[in-house]
Amino acid sequence: MGVAHGLQFLTLIQFVLCCNSLKMQYLIEQTWDSNPVNHDPIRINFSPGQGGLKIEMFGPFFNDPVGPASPPSQPFPGLWNYEVVECFFLDSTTVNYLEVEFCPHGQQLILLLSGVGQAFQQQLPMVFNATIKGDRWMGEALLPWSYLPPNINKMNSYAIHGSGEGRTYEALYPIPKEDIVEGQKPNFHRLEYFQNFRLQSIMGEGWVQPDSDLWIGKP
Repeated sequence: MGVAHGLQFLTLIQFVLCCNSLKMQYLIEQTWDSNPVNHDPIRINFSPGQGGLKIEMFGPFFNDPVGPASPPSQPFPGLWNYEVVECFFLDSTTVNYLEVEFCPHGQQLILLLSGVGQAFQQQLPMVFNATIKGDRWMGEALLPWSYLPPNINKMNSYAIHGSGEGRTYEALYPIPKEDIVEGQKPNFHRLEYFQNFRLQSIMGEGWVQPDSDLWIGKP
């Protein structure tokens, strides 16, 4: 990581001690290709939850495109085509990773992947509640430990909104300007740009991630 990226990393993350637990807070302040966003940034918090990782998100509500025609709190295939916040958790030694998506209208989507873009299971249930108040929204989810691949060491988060030519893709850890090539499109599965992440930074150094049958047999 270069000096500039190191400074960026430090400014994006805040560690907040609250109620005797550690909360990690991230701000999505750039587009996928390293331009500044033109609105208040999406804020994502990770903290300990009962039986899983608690994820909270706060940010502007664009209502563009309109929400999926499905009940809230339910998995919705193709949710990435709507207004969403996404979190990816990666074991870079195996290329096993989890993608979890959240919509302001209350829908969610989980994908378990082994290999880049290779989902082997999706549309799993998850507790997720979202609230829209005017031009803002917030959401809270409990991500079960069993959905997370073993030995997570990298993470990235994203936000998407807008339609047609106004479709906007934002990234916590974007692709650096010097790596962009002509005609390149946003791709959230560029795992080489994910940055270091440890669940023990949230749960405590002595914490051990529970085993999961969902990942048995994956390389």
